[in-house]
Amino acid sequence: MSVTFTSFLHDTGYSDLPDDVLAFGKRCLLDLIGVAVSGSGTELSKIIRNHAAAHFGAGSGSARLLFDGRRVSPAGAALANGMTIDSIDAHDGHKVTKGHVGCHVLPTLLALAEAENKLDAAEFLSSLIVGYEIGTRAGIALHQSAPDYHTSGAWGAVVCAGLGARMLGLSSQQTREAIGIGEYHGPRSQMMRCIDHPTMLKDGSGWGAMAGVSAAYLAREGFTGAPAITVEGEDVAEHWHDLGTRWMILEQYFKLHPVCRWSQPAVEAVLVLLDQHSITANDIECVEVTTFHEGCRLAVRRPQTTEQAQYSLPFPVAAAAVRGKLGPSEIGPDALQDPDILRLSDNMVLIEDPGYSAAFPAQRYAHVALVTNDGTRLRSQRYSARGDPEDHLPDADIRKKFHDYTGNVIGHAWATDIECAVDGLGPGVQLDGLLSHIVKGFGGKN
Repeated sequence: MSVTFTSFLHDTGYSDLPDDVLAFGKRCLLDLIGVAVSGSGTELSKIIRNHAAAHFGAGSGSARLLFDGRRVSPAGAALANGMTIDSIDAHDGHKVTKGHVGCHVLPTLLALAEAENKLDAAEFLSSLIVGYEIGTRAGIALHQSAPDYHTSGAWGAVVCAGLGARMLGLSSQQTREAIGIGEYHGPRSQMMRCIDHPTMLKDGSGWGAMAGVSAAYLAREGFTGAPAITVEGEDVAEHWHDLGTRWMILEQYFKLHPVCRWSQPAVEAVLVLLDQHSITANDIECVEVTTFHEGCRLAVRRPQTTEQAQYSLPFPVAAAAVRGKLGPSEIGPDALQDPDILRLSDNMVLIEDPGYSAAFPAQRYAHVALVTNDGTRLRSQRYSARGDPEDHLPDADIRKKFHDYTGNVIGHAWATDIECAVDGLGPGVQLDGLLSHIVKGFGGKN
């Protein structure tokens, strides 16, 4: 392992980080917490939290479950909290990584901060940013070095093991063992299987976080691991030479809608067309969506679960057309039975564009055509999803999303307390204030 990797992982502190990077770290943190609030009401989250409480018992060092309060082992907290965030597909991501860093990094750091009593807020925020830098690169390196498209958990285990090494103060050799264990035991699950057959497996994020946390503790006890090829391989060295000079956290995208990023360009196109032509879903006979190959694989038309709705293209596009927006309620139980949404979803035509497919994953494009009841054909321009790093959403939009995703769950006052606690993180501050707001439970969620 290069010294550059190890020194960046262990030695990068708050004073080493540019102001815009620190501010972006808080933006990512607030967004992840908002998604966790919304996700805590899903069946997926309830099942995995109960599983962690039953099977990952708290020992001498323990951590609490997000918006639940029960204490479990650090590995159990990383597992359950990672899956809670991932249960609503609205968290940040990276286009070339084809996955999500934050939903690994945050649950790992929260679990270790509590279990190891490492509650310095500036160190926590610094570690979060270091995690984004390492995780993004690890994901790109895995895609380059392995033929299958693996879930985020596969490379998430590497960054979580690295953060565990940082939090536990492991030596260089122990750190090398930790990321080797994490990479070897990370869930190398095939992503397209879950695209074709959406279930609660999702992106493997909780499993990757659990594997990474466990790897760090094992390395501390002397357990050894094979070299992590995503970090040490000569063929991926190009991805690691710019640590500390190129800040990949700034290259993350944010989602306004709680569905797969691949369907969001079509959602944007439909919403704009309806507004431009002052028509409603009742005026539409059918929708034609032209997009890239992977987007066309999101083919579920009548989802029976929120997981199927999140990994669909026809359903969320139809839901956005019918309801004029696409938030958590549009992928919830009521929407799944909405006859107007189902009519449009059933009648949607998906068309693969070779040019759009060639541009993936660096770009995700779609355009749509609406065929109205009188036969008129309305065609959109080419769209990508809002929130891409080339045109970041304003802070006001991120904060509005946070309150939209939390207000109906925990109330405005509680949400505002969280927002203020995130804003206040920095030197001389302890993490207790933020923790007090995000690890307490609320009625009926267990």
